[in-house]
Amino acid sequence: MDEISLAPAAHDPLASRLGYLLRRASLVMMADLGASLADLGLRPVEGSILMLVGATPGCIQSDVGKTLGIKRANMAPLIAGLHAKGLVAKAPVDGRSLALSLTEEGARLRERVETTMDRHEARFDALLGEGDRAQLHAALARIAQQGQDGPDGIVVDGR
Repeated sequence: MDEISLAPAAHDPLASRLGYLLRRASLVMMADLGASLADLGLRPVEGSILMLVGATPGCIQSDVGKTLGIKRANMAPLIAGLHAKGLVAKAPVDGRSLALSLTEEGARLRERVETTMDRHEARFDALLGEGDRAQLHAALARIAQQGQDGPDGIVVDGR
């Protein structure tokens, strides 16, 4: 039997870059979450909106967008879609703002989303162990806070 020689994997000069690794890890995690939420007929962004609205009934649509880092132009069709599915109720607050809450069906689906997200997180937690997970969570929270604070040179919400 002939021995098969495999070419060595290409050297990845970006593998030592934190941002690159964060992006790659995010792609893996979001693909896994997307596949899990697809079973519920949702995308990760829709599941995230249901989680946030369920935790803060009466929240303002624009605040949900800010919290999740979704541009205003993209929020309107997302909320319209969830409203059309009978998951989110909208109520006018003033001339332009809408308060959001979950319908009964939306609340039931939100519980399933939370269970799905918990299982998803547990799969990745198992790769890290509690100590590494806590350190990674704290480090990522510090990086995310930098983006929220908007120091010079960091783009926040496209500004």
